[in-house]
Amino acid sequence: MPSPPSAQPQAPGDLKKIVAASLIGTTIEWYDFFLYGAAAALVFNKLFFPDSDPLVGTLLSFLTYAVGFVARPIGALVFGHFGDRLGRKKLLVYSLLMMGGATFLIGLLPTHATVGSAAPLLLTALRLVQGFALGGEWGGAVLLVAEHGDAGRRGFWASWPQTGAPAGQLLATGVLATLTATLSDAAFDSWGWRVPFLLSGALVLVGLWIRLSVDESPVFKAALAAAERRKAERAPREKPPILAVLRDHWRDVLIAMGTRMAENISYYVVTAFILVYATEHAGTSKQAALNAVLIASAVHFVTIPLWGALSDKLGRRPVYLIGALGTGIWIHPFFTLVDRQSFAAMLTAVTVALLFHGAMYAPQAAFFSELFATRMRYSGASIGAQFSSVAAGAPAPLIATALLAEYDSATPIVLYVMAAVLLTVIALGCAKETRNRDLSDTEAHESEPAPAGDQPVRTA
Repeated sequence: MPSPPSAQPQAPGDLKKIVAASLIGTTIEWYDFFLYGAAAALVFNKLFFPDSDPLVGTLLSFLTYAVGFVARPIGALVFGHFGDRLGRKKLLVYSLLMMGGATFLIGLLPTHATVGSAAPLLLTALRLVQGFALGGEWGGAVLLVAEHGDAGRRGFWASWPQTGAPAGQLLATGVLATLTATLSDAAFDSWGWRVPFLLSGALVLVGLWIRLSVDESPVFKAALAAAERRKAERAPREKPPILAVLRDHWRDVLIAMGTRMAENISYYVVTAFILVYATEHAGTSKQAALNAVLIASAVHFVTIPLWGALSDKLGRRPVYLIGALGTGIWIHPFFTLVDRQSFAAMLTAVTVALLFHGAMYAPQAAFFSELFATRMRYSGASIGAQFSSVAAGAPAPLIATALLAEYDSATPIVLYVMAAVLLTVIALGCAKETRNRDLSDTEAHESEPAPAGDQPVRTA
């Protein structure tokens, strides 16, 4: 029988092209997703829930925001299944078109003043489409890079699609900050808020052109060829990827979900809820809050690949643990600094918080990719990442806003974030190091410690 084709590491030029395609695509997807979060904090409460008390309106606005997270696990299941069967590239094109189309249509929505209760219903429906698309985007984007590169620098290269989150945050916040600085409040509430959503249409065309130009993952192609040979030899039929993940990798799925709790909750408290806390509680202008998130996101973008490279040297778990413990320690000073009503203090608070977040977020792409075998990797990584978002990122701004409304204090929010940190530390304690794992393995495997050297280890 002929030997299976091996997946060889890509030439540096080809790998950079793959990284660029994944980064630009994820930047656009996160731009669309974060834009909604910022608009939910700043304007949607007035335009779509105008009959409510300001904080109650914000809660309702964040509730539609959370709906997008509920749709993400569904997207993870659907995109993961077909991504493991058909390939990473095809599904990434579909996710980009769905996300961009939904965001563009949000920019055209009539408000409550025009169509009444139909307005929030339409907004919620489009938010569901956004969440569904993003649920499939993340896994495909990080796998496309992780499966093209070599094991020795996988943490560094796979962390680049992760920078799409701060890049999208940077882009969304930058556009909003520019509009709020140049338009009156009346003009922004009337039509200015629509501009960033409509811009998504042009961004999607650019991302689509770049994404269509890259090749499918060589690791996936090798696994697909091996599956075709097994089929020709009348070997037992493969189980659907989702069933294989739940049977063979349920422990790894739980580890992925647990490790995301501190990362996901802290991020949305720091970047979305801060717009509510700073303006409604600390008495700071929304422009100052937006500018602080804007500058901190730029620092976040630059440092994520550095954390990814460090995970190649120290391992995924130690770097992740630095971020989790740092977040737990910093969350109280974070709110203390925001309460000072000083832009410099608020900028420091957000920047340090995002630095610790980056230590968790950077190694996450390689770490989750290394937990699963090739023919179930898209499903496993997506399920682990996106199912946790329902309990973590989805309700985080909602819970934080409700706690603020009830107690008029940041202390309960601090305890909430610290509880998430505890869950992440426990999950990391149950995990084993995955650094240097050979992703060309096509069979399910159990997690095992990585070797001391730099040579990849096969775990057939």
